[in-house]
Amino acid sequence: MPHALFMEQTRYKEKEKMLLDETGLSSEMAEKNGDVQYWKRRYKSATKEIEELNKQLEAALKSMDKLIKQLAMLESSRLMKFRKYFYLYLGRLRSNISKGKKKNFFSVMYNYVFKRGGRITRIFLSKIFRALYLAFEVRKVVIVEVMESYLANTSQYSQYLLRKRVTKDVAKQFRKNICNFKEQPLFSIVMPVYNPRIDLFIKALDSVKAQIYDKWEFCIADDNSSDPEVKETLEKYCAEDNRFKVVYRTENGHISRASNSALELATGEYTVLMDHDDILREDCLYYMAKFINMNGGADLLYSDEDKIDEWGIHSEPHFKPDWCPDNLMSRNYLGHITVFQTEKLRSIGGWRTGFEGSQDYDLILRYTEKYNKVIHIPEVLYHWRIHSESAALSEAVKPYAYRAAQMALTEAMNRRGLIATVDFLDSFRGYSIRFALNNKNAKVSIIIPSRNKADLLKRCLRSIEKKSTYKNYEVILIDNNSDEKDFFTLVKQYTKQNAFPFKCIQDKEPFNFSRLINLGRKNASGEYLILLNNDTEVITPDWMEAMMEHAQREEVGAVGAKLLYDNDTIQHAGVVIGLGGAAGHVLVGEYREGPGYFNYVNMLNTYSAVTGACFMVRTDLFDKVGGFDEGFGTEYNDVDFCLKLIEAGHHNLYVPHCELYHYESMSRGHPHSTYESYKKHLKEVNMFTKKWKKYVENDPCYNPNLSLGVHNFGLK
Repeated sequence: MPHALFMEQTRYKEKEKMLLDETGLSSEMAEKNGDVQYWKRRYKSATKEIEELNKQLEAALKSMDKLIKQLAMLESSRLMKFRKYFYLYLGRLRSNISKGKKKNFFSVMYNYVFKRGGRITRIFLSKIFRALYLAFEVRKVVIVEVMESYLANTSQYSQYLLRKRVTKDVAKQFRKNICNFKEQPLFSIVMPVYNPRIDLFIKALDSVKAQIYDKWEFCIADDNSSDPEVKETLEKYCAEDNRFKVVYRTENGHISRASNSALELATGEYTVLMDHDDILREDCLYYMAKFINMNGGADLLYSDEDKIDEWGIHSEPHFKPDWCPDNLMSRNYLGHITVFQTEKLRSIGGWRTGFEGSQDYDLILRYTEKYNKVIHIPEVLYHWRIHSESAALSEAVKPYAYRAAQMALTEAMNRRGLIATVDFLDSFRGYSIRFALNNKNAKVSIIIPSRNKADLLKRCLRSIEKKSTYKNYEVILIDNNSDEKDFFTLVKQYTKQNAFPFKCIQDKEPFNFSRLINLGRKNASGEYLILLNNDTEVITPDWMEAMMEHAQREEVGAVGAKLLYDNDTIQHAGVVIGLGGAAGHVLVGEYREGPGYFNYVNMLNTYSAVTGACFMVRTDLFDKVGGFDEGFGTEYNDVDFCLKLIEAGHHNLYVPHCELYHYESMSRGHPHSTYESYKKHLKEVNMFTKKWKKYVENDPCYNPNLSLGVHNFGLK
């Protein structure tokens, strides 16, 4: 809460207390002196002052909403983005010039002009040659007419929409399938309505009428709309189809009360949430019924979604992972469409007032604390309307919604017995949540395998020592056949220092990363283990606390960090199984501050694996799953370990506020540099894909509509 608003509320409370105390004292004097009129005057005066303070507080909150909106617009402006990048590159240029021989002014200029500049030049030339080609092209151009429903802002997504088009034959097959459904639930579509744009409202209503699965009822609550055409439209639809059920509220109670009024009309087993200007795909309810039958019921179902503008153009498809409850700590990633069991929805009290704008987020947080059989349908079944007043258009449209979400998250953490603080991410693109440590003095054992490269190791160790705010740690260096004098000089130097416990364990066997980690564990005495490459450098001072606050949670397995190349682009922000054939990092090459795919760079995310270049895990969990599999000597050992944690009932997390540089493979070199190493690579790939076939074929933390050939969550 801003300081000015906090001070205003404090003064308000003090003034109210003083007036009430004063009124109480005056009342006592009035009773003694028999002056009842004096008491009444003082009470009336106090009441008026309290009312005036209430008005001032309301005005202050409105001013805050306005300022939040202006701030968001300012942060997203081109001028601010230009200023941000200008100072970023200016600072980087200055720092590189000061690094001496390794990175002087000329090397920096070479990098920017020839390496990065070369990319810009290629793009520029490709545009020129494309224009020339089109200018001299003599072949006939064929214009293909595409229906409005399948237009998108990218050709790739247009192709996806066309592939998913429900033809007459497909609809006929779906209706045959419905006859074979063991369960054919009634869906109650709940819609609060208040002065919608009539043309968009009619499209929303028609999208429900067009559903292939016809066992539905439409429960609508009109929140005292002032536009008479709204009631006319509703009465028309009710007259045409008795599945439309409408309640007209006599006063405007806002979206939570209106949603509860609509819920009172519901008689179906499942409740479907829908906004008054959005669109359901015509097979939406069919897929809901299908997945309910496939899974023997569900507490909650959700699907993928996209956005659709006033002209029918689709954009920003969000292909979501399967149920990942920790992702909800950064944002309401379920979004649309969500389907609840009606009685269970009523059992938690429906929507709460005071959370308007994020009322569904609050609902989902409370609901999933009790009911967690959650099913994800990897189909874009819901089209979220974009127009000038919709929250889908911009984060700045409804700033009060972000305050409500912050309050919902804070209350959720309190209900769960977790001490946490919730803040906004830049430009209100989600939330940053930090947990208090249960044991602020738990010992951490940092295991660093290394071979030679004293300069890299020194930078790594110095960054740990100089930057870490957490002090109860030990460093266990595993030396694998080092033979350089500088390396042993450095080891001797750190063995003698007293800043932190340090020991070096010698390993004379051929390189096997898994064996080195297991050897480090045997010599570790900490409650937590950090696996750390020697070619890393700490950036975030509270990097250990950032990982420990999640690693301490019983349900969490490995906790990974955001790793960066030295040009401040992403090297690691989570691992997807099957990416690149076996497993690969996502968001590689994205800028450090993102946003990347739906701001995943900056959000807490569940992934099936995180990289062993830097992750934390509880020592007891490491032992529980048997440590690292030494059959994976070079590659995929960290991913194999993470998948063993999942099989043991834990999930792995990527924590965006823990950052390190990773000068990847500078110590060992490329793993495929020789014929023998390449043969070993093929052997380990085959072994991994056979052992973890189900994850390679379908990573639950990644969407099957997304490509396994790119790092940026691109469509197949």
